[in-house]
This record gives sequence, structure tokens and C-alpha cells, in this order.
Amino acid sequence: MLRALILALLLANLAFFAWTQGWLDAVVSLRPIGDREPERLLRQVRPEVVRILPAGAASAAASPVALA
Repeated sequence: MLRALILALLLANLAFFAWTQGWLDAVVSLRPIGDREPERLLRQVRPEVVRILPAGAASAAASPVALA
């Protein structure tokens, strides 16, 4: 029983290794690195205008405005 479990784990590890190395790309349509879309980076509209705000400024911008 234990021998069969070890053999099954070894086969699962070999299959996972083959999948992560890309050897099974023709067999399996799911890639190990995820489906990348590099063309989306090229289609960005003015990515240089994006600014990263500090945490305080971001929470102040997200807070609702109180009506008096």
C-alpha cells in the first residue's frame, strides 16, 4: 500500500514538473505561468500619467464627501 502511494506521488511530481517546464503545452491547453497578455501592455493609453498615492492621500480621496 505504501509502495503504491509513493509511486503515485512520484508520478504526480513528474507530471507536475513536465507541466511547469512547458513540455505538455501541446497536450494541455493550460499553461503553468498563466495566460499572459503582453499585447495589453502595448495597448495602454498614457500609462505615464498614473500616479501612486501615499496611503493617507488615497484614503482621503476615497472617503465620501459629507453634505452639510
